[in-house]
Amino acid sequence: AAWAGDLPSSSSSSSSSRPLPPCQEVSSTWSLTWSLPRGRGRAFSCASGEYLEMKNQVCSKCAEGTYSLGSGIKFDEWDELPAGFSNVATFMDTVVGPSDNRPDGCNNSSWIPRGNYIESNRDDCTVSLIYAVHLKKSGYVFFEYQYVDNNIFFEFFIQNDQCQEMDTTTDKWVKLTDNGEWGSHSVMLKSGTNILYWRTTGILMGSKAVKPVLVKNITIEGVAYTSECFPCKPGTFSNRPGSFNCQVCPRNTYSEKGAKECIRCKEDAQFSEEGSSECTERPPCTTKDYFQIHTPCDEDGKTQIMYKWIEPKICREDLTDAIRLPPSGEKKDCPPCNPGFYNNGSSTCQPCPPGTFSDGTKECRPCPAGTEPALGFEYKWWNVLPGNMKTSCFNVGNSKCDGMNGWEVAGDHIQSGAGGSDNDYLILNLHIPGFKPPTSMTGATGSELGRITFVFETLCSADCVLYFMVVKNIYSSWGEISEEAQVTDKVQGILTCRKFLCKNMHQRFINDMVKIYSIIATNAVDGVASSCRACALGSEQSGSSCVPCPPGHYIEKETNQCKECPPDTYLSIHQVYGKEACIPCGPGSKSTQDHSVCYSDCFFYHEKENQSLHYDFSNLSSVGSLMNGPSFTSKGTKYFHFFNISLCGHEGKKMALCTNNISDFTVKEMVAGSDDYTNLVGAFVCQSTIIPSESKGFRAALSSQSIILADTFLGVTVETTLQNINIKEDMFPVSPSQIPDVHFFYKSSTTTTSCINGRSTAVKMRCNPTKPGAGVISVPSKCPAGTCDGCAFYFLWESAEACPLCTEHDFHEIEGACKRGFQETLYVWNEPKWCIKGISLPEKKLSTCETVDFWLKVGAGVGAFTAVLLVALTCYFWKKNQKLEYKYSKLVMTTNSKECELPAADSCAIMEGEDNEEEVVYSNKQSLLGKLKSLATKEKEDHFESVQLKSSRSPNI
Repeated sequence: AAWAGDLPSSSSSSSSSRPLPPCQEVSSTWSLTWSLPRGRGRAFSCASGEYLEMKNQVCSKCAEGTYSLGSGIKFDEWDELPAGFSNVATFMDTVVGPSDNRPDGCNNSSWIPRGNYIESNRDDCTVSLIYAVHLKKSGYVFFEYQYVDNNIFFEFFIQNDQCQEMDTTTDKWVKLTDNGEWGSHSVMLKSGTNILYWRTTGILMGSKAVKPVLVKNITIEGVAYTSECFPCKPGTFSNRPGSFNCQVCPRNTYSEKGAKECIRCKEDAQFSEEGSSECTERPPCTTKDYFQIHTPCDEDGKTQIMYKWIEPKICREDLTDAIRLPPSGEKKDCPPCNPGFYNNGSSTCQPCPPGTFSDGTKECRPCPAGTEPALGFEYKWWNVLPGNMKTSCFNVGNSKCDGMNGWEVAGDHIQSGAGGSDNDYLILNLHIPGFKPPTSMTGATGSELGRITFVFETLCSADCVLYFMVVKNIYSSWGEISEEAQVTDKVQGILTCRKFLCKNMHQRFINDMVKIYSIIATNAVDGVASSCRACALGSEQSGSSCVPCPPGHYIEKETNQCKECPPDTYLSIHQVYGKEACIPCGPGSKSTQDHSVCYSDCFFYHEKENQSLHYDFSNLSSVGSLMNGPSFTSKGTKYFHFFNISLCGHEGKKMALCTNNISDFTVKEMVAGSDDYTNLVGAFVCQSTIIPSESKGFRAALSSQSIILADTFLGVTVETTLQNINIKEDMFPVSPSQIPDVHFFYKSSTTTTSCINGRSTAVKMRCNPTKPGAGVISVPSKCPAGTCDGCAFYFLWESAEACPLCTEHDFHEIEGACKRGFQETLYVWNEPKWCIKGISLPEKKLSTCETVDFWLKVGAGVGAFTAVLLVALTCYFWKKNQKLEYKYSKLVMTTNSKECELPAADSCAIMEGEDNEEEVVYSNKQSLLGKLKSLATKEKEDHFESVQLKSSRSPNI
């Protein structure tokens, strides 16, 4: 009888709830069985608020200060780990129990009780929270949780006593929740032994801290009975027998464990929050304990400044260093109305009628012809809270802030109020029914429908965070903002509400605040106008001065007429007025037919040294993949970076897909094997973190933290710089060829705190004939993750398909020998060959030719004739030379016979046939070459000689 119903050392339930080691170490298990008393033919099942009295075998009501679920057990108190729960840490496939010596990195890894909930580990160890229960009938397990950070994997699954996963654990991955909100998870349980696992694994990359998983209110239904009731936890009470739950103590009261009633705190000296287990001394009042508000404007345009204590008031004014509440009632001039509103002499600002506009200081005026109101909301004066805004407070532990007001208006800004604890979230909600594009933008593909812009400032003594959340009919998303900035959010779809949420991270700094100075929402449905803008004129719409422009058309400023954007330009999504709204596409790209986006058709042309290079990357247009690594976290967890690259996309459509939390991360099977695209991100380049199956004991590879690296195509060029994206030459090895590399440039439109200009991606396409087909994609050795700063990513894609198309400059001809009057000419590629496809090699050419014997005969004849001619010329010039030498010798002898006396004439006349031997030639002695030259030119020149004849007269004459 002592063992019937419960193990003596366990918590009060009929389950076997002892700590269990992991299944791979279990060699045997204890099972709990019992026999019913004689005469009982059924199992006991007590109602809620009752327990089984073992002695009499009857169900009795629980006493005051306790409660019971009847056939269930509940764990809602986490000051320490309840009996039956155990922590098991796994590090690099090594399992260690609670009492074992864990590896250095996992000594302190465990689920940590935090009072109202239990918190998971924050490191990259795998820690399982385990509870075993034996059910006599089918039941269920239910728990509430917060899971906001996908840097942690959170799974819940069930095993039987044979360490086999049960069918109900098919979908074991728990879904993410929004910040500050509790989600719930429920799984059916079968009768018999059920071992419950809550398992988390952190994937830490970099120094960013992860947000832990929180779990509370674990309830298990299906046990046969409970043998005793559970005491109420501190801060709750039960004042009547047979309770199935405990009530929360009201404010300024407290209770201890198992209380029948709550005890009041000392008035004016102590206070407590709702559900407190003790009272706290009231501190002296400070300037942080009150706030000021502005009353609505009166007929004189005045507003009163009023001061109020923050409720509930917890401070004391009677202490020495306490301050008093400043006097209220001071009057000041009212601030002007917000743009789009006007003051008609009443105490409130009214929205301008449709078709009119106002800057808030003047009356509403109608828009002139050819213009339309620029609808939206702009709030920059905070005298009263706008009608479409509301403020509230949310507490993580108690689901309410006990009457706190949240955000407060303060003239030129709205500020977050003081929080009561570090679990308070102060929420500002802006409701906008939807976004409607202006008439001039209708029909534009992928146009921006609306934009939210707000300017804020954080005034914090420690860590505090401002969150920004979009709640739409499609999805919800949170964005964390932690510094002073101007934040802009693009909206596509119908918006139901906006939330600005301030979270104080430390309770001792609950008075830190965030100020928002202005909020602007454009193109809002039912919005007001602060100005008018030009629009396209036409007569198609009766009663309207504006008509829609077709897609890809801008509004000409001079005539307000629609004009199509020039070729290879795309229409800006921010404005459509003037030709400057058509933005030129980058080099090597063209625009779609509707001028909505630029894209590459995978063809590229480049002129190099009077040579034209044509590239065709169409065979590489399908998605290329790269998984590099492995990399390791500081604790040794292995992971890989997996990249998908869509080089050209498909006419602007992004073809690369990445996903979260799947077992198969290949693109082909990802798309073909699932119709659920909610976790997919599409881009030109995207990245996922892959945790292999052999790491951390996972049964299948997991993909997480998928991010978009590039969603906008910039251009194609051989240059290494485009739009501030620079590829350093030392990032990759130098190309062995003279063929220039081609660079594809992309960017991401999403900005982060670390990448204020967004992420950028450059893909270097390199010709490599040794790598056919899809080739090989690699990252720089200096940056093994593809990036060195987390913002600029670089890839090298080597393939034969990246070579230019072949031209006539890529081959040469080889002439063969002339045989039998015919000669062959062959064409071969230049080696090494750095081209593909393009033109083909010409066929070999056959031409007629003369043989060598004929030319030998011709050569011999020419040689013989030349030899005879040379001999004849030699003889002729030799004879001439002899005759000249004789004349010269005779002249010299005659001249030297008598000084200054001419020789006497031998005769008075020249005989026929004789030469004149008295001819005097004045010349210097020449060389043989000079003589030959003179003789050769004698007959060609008009030559005159002076000759002094002899005289027979006396010299005296």
